[in-house]
Amino acid sequence: MKKCKITVMKMARYEDLIEKYENPIEHACDMKVGQTFVANGWQKPDGMCDSAWDSMSAFVMALSHGAEDFYDGWMKNKKSAMISCNDGFRPVSFLIEALNEDAD
Repeated sequence: MKKCKITVMKMARYEDLIEKYENPIEHACDMKVGQTFVANGWQKPDGMCDSAWDSMSAFVMALSHGAEDFYDGWMKNKKSAMISCNDGFRPVSFLIEALNEDAD
């Protein structure tokens, strides 16, 4: 099984939707652009948001077991995926890449 590198690529924030629909939240997201995590297949990396992990874990699991070329040519790097968390108010985009090294 291969390890997967997960990199925070972009963060958005939709103030209009937040003001109209969301109850005030004091603390919503700890991610930072450029932040990286390494996943050992099914195991959520320390510090990874639970909601983000729920959105990406199937892709991480597939890549760690050798899957590639999701959706027939979607990604330039066949051993990667670009996944966003499911927060409709402040989505975060993550690049997931299979590494050449095996997980311990």
